[in-house]
Amino acid sequence: MLPSLYISHGSPMLALEPGASGPALARLASELPRPQAILVVSAHWESRRLLLTAAERPETWHDFGGFPAALYAVQYPAPGAPQLAEAIARQLDAAGLPAELDARRPFDHGAWVPLSLMYPDADIPLLQLSLPSQLGPELQTRVGRALASLREQGILLIGSGSITHNLGELDWRAGPDVVTPWAKAFRDWMVERLEAGDEQALHHYRQRAPSAVRNHPSEEHLLPLFFARGAGGSFSVAHTGFTYGALGMDIYRFD
Repeated sequence: MLPSLYISHGSPMLALEPGASGPALARLASELPRPQAILVVSAHWESRRLLLTAAERPETWHDFGGFPAALYAVQYPAPGAPQLAEAIARQLDAAGLPAELDARRPFDHGAWVPLSLMYPDADIPLLQLSLPSQLGPELQTRVGRALASLREQGILLIGSGSITHNLGELDWRAGPDVVTPWAKAFRDWMVERLEAGDEQALHHYRQRAPSAVRNHPSEEHLLPLFFARGAGGSFSVAHTGFTYGALGMDIYRFD
């Protein structure tokens, strides 16, 4: 059975400059059974209600600005899976979590950037599930649990965000060995609570974790972690590191 994953996807430039994360993602993909399909909850698709991509061939969306032209040339032409989207919507509805299909939504970089390093052939059917971020961690835990059985069907469930994400306090010249203490303290607290299975503390991380609001001025990049945790089992760290001093690049498994 496949695990669920939480992937810190970092800057969109990860697609061209993979650093330490690229080999870690490629190694992880090589260790896993080949998925029948992939479902991603991305920090970059916030919504008021649950939505699922339902196009046959979603486009690759370069949903960012100010990067080199080469990045805008990158395409990730993975097929969609409309019938699977319908089945997942029914599964969510049965769990009291109604979801609607969106046949126009393209793949955002929270999905295609890390997947371009894991499955560069883009030949595995891919779906995205939106993130109703205003409803907080508890909803994402419920959504993950409602879809956990998909792992037994060979569907890889991924939450894509960043374990720390305060773009206003990054040092764009910092090397990989530079780690800001307040970012490390938050990451370490999260790992300790994940290892302990302390769901109450995790759900109330903004009140309990050190420098929580400083690390996440808004929640959208951490919330996919709760989806992955809800969908999975035992926790382990597949990769750890920082870029730009305070942008956490951790990858977590839930087997």
